[in-house]
Amino acid sequence: MKTTGLPILNIIVFLPLAGAIICLLLPSASWSSTSLRRSSWSTGRPAPAPGPVSTLGPAGIVGLVVALLELAFVIFLVIDYPTSGHAAGFQFVSRHSWIGAFGIDWSLGVDGISLFLVAMTALLFPIAMFGPTLRGNSRAFMGWMLLLEAACMGTFLSLDLFVFFVMFEITLVPGYFLVAGWGGARRNYAAMKFFIYTFAGSAFLFVAIIALVVLAAPRNGGHQTFDLITLARIAGSLPHADQVLIFCGFAVAFAVKIPLVPFHSWLPDTYTEAPTAGSMILAGILFKLGAYGLLRLGIYVVPVGAADMAPVLLTLAAVGIVYGSLITIMQKDLKRLVAYASIVDVAFIVLGFFAFSSQGVTGGVLEMVNHGLTTGAIFFLVGIVWERRGTLRFSDLGGLQKSMPIMAAVFLAVVMSAIGLPGLNGFVGEFLVLVGTFATHRWWAVVATVAVITAAVYMLWAYQRVFHGPVLNPANDAVADISWRELAVVAPLLVGIVFLGVYPRPFLERVTPSVNYLLDRVEQAAPNAHVPKTHNVTYSLPANQDVRGGPPGAAGAASASGSGGAGSGGSSGSVPSAAGSTPGSATASAGGSK
Repeated sequence: MKTTGLPILNIIVFLPLAGAIICLLLPSASWSSTSLRRSSWSTGRPAPAPGPVSTLGPAGIVGLVVALLELAFVIFLVIDYPTSGHAAGFQFVSRHSWIGAFGIDWSLGVDGISLFLVAMTALLFPIAMFGPTLRGNSRAFMGWMLLLEAACMGTFLSLDLFVFFVMFEITLVPGYFLVAGWGGARRNYAAMKFFIYTFAGSAFLFVAIIALVVLAAPRNGGHQTFDLITLARIAGSLPHADQVLIFCGFAVAFAVKIPLVPFHSWLPDTYTEAPTAGSMILAGILFKLGAYGLLRLGIYVVPVGAADMAPVLLTLAAVGIVYGSLITIMQKDLKRLVAYASIVDVAFIVLGFFAFSSQGVTGGVLEMVNHGLTTGAIFFLVGIVWERRGTLRFSDLGGLQKSMPIMAAVFLAVVMSAIGLPGLNGFVGEFLVLVGTFATHRWWAVVATVAVITAAVYMLWAYQRVFHGPVLNPANDAVADISWRELAVVAPLLVGIVFLGVYPRPFLERVTPSVNYLLDRVEQAAPNAHVPKTHNVTYSLPANQDVRGGPPGAAGAASASGSGGAGSGGSSGSVPSAAGSTPGSATASAGGSK
């Protein structure tokens, strides 16, 4: 397990929180409640002349410094994350007793699955904070954004279910105020709908967590604990029905957050009415909390329930792909089209998770990162069109390439990423999900190809209607092209899109061991998951983090998948990674790998 003298994970969580507190204590540099654009994104009515733009001010300076420092710490974390030895366990673990009477600890850790979600969060927040034009109270805006970043980081890094729930819930508050304070004409309706839906979903999460803690206590010497690893180890000894019901509680809560059909009705209004920065974060980060929770709390903690309910989740994902594709094609507004396209993307991710294959789960994790980069860039570019034209209705646009050639080229590059063009990030993720799903659930994979085909249809058609064709509206003749500042802001996202498409190895070598261990746990706890038998892929983790059954001292016992015993450095195992042969029965070496 990787450790460092620097409490890096605590810094990553508390730095933006400290920045948020400082921003809210500073005087506001600009406040004009009438300067916010009041026209609706969805109606396309021209916006009135904008009011005064907020200057950077003291709060903006604090926000910029904190966001860049946060990004620097996360870059250090990614670079320092171990890649040798196939490390699959949680690294840089920080644990401190918090509410000892209830078994609650302040416990943080990062593995390959959460590492790049943390990195994407650190990258996207400063772009969302300082890329789009800000009108209104910059002090409050920076404060809410930094608080939201702290809560997202805490959710991705928490190893205690109480901490996870608290951080998960905190995201609702700044999310609500960002939409209600800086959104479109129907912002109050959209913000309230977002809050009610996600808060109601969180009730299922709370009940599932409490049920798990209470049921696990007798098997933990009568002591309550919210520790993720301990609960995951004990959960396998609970009655089968209890595991299924607990998973259902997790699944409903995270399906609302993602959102997965039929829990999606809050998404279009919220994404559409949110300000540009809010749309970037809501689509790029917040829905990943639900997908990550489904993987971490659902599949990792109660794999028996996940295996039993996998057909239901796969069916909902397939329905989401077909339904989302059809309704996206029918949209008449650019931003609303991008919002509905997210329904297809999240369904594709869930499909990869519940394929229970190495490629499928790895592809699902990569698609979470890809979606953050691509959708964040698209919403930013859509915001630029809105700033220039005051409308996003396709009937009011057209021919913008003549006056915005650079903007058209950048937008096309991002669209190519969204439809999975080889050489860009979208292709790698979609390929892994489709291959992994085909290996275990062929007919669902066939349905998933609908997402690939229809994405090309509605994204390219939208691009054509906005940038090509004759200029029928005289207002489209003299639209200012993307500025150098705006180009510099979106450049990091473009670099990420190209890098992951051309050279995904740094991502895969960090994520794959954690995915392999997760699937090994699923295979041992739930043989009905039908994890494909393939050639061995090694991983290693500390013995006290092995949850594959029994007390900590029993970690590493031989299993049906060929896992070896714990060596001096921890435990090891092998799991499938591609369709083919059956794993061997090699034994563990002294170092813990085999």
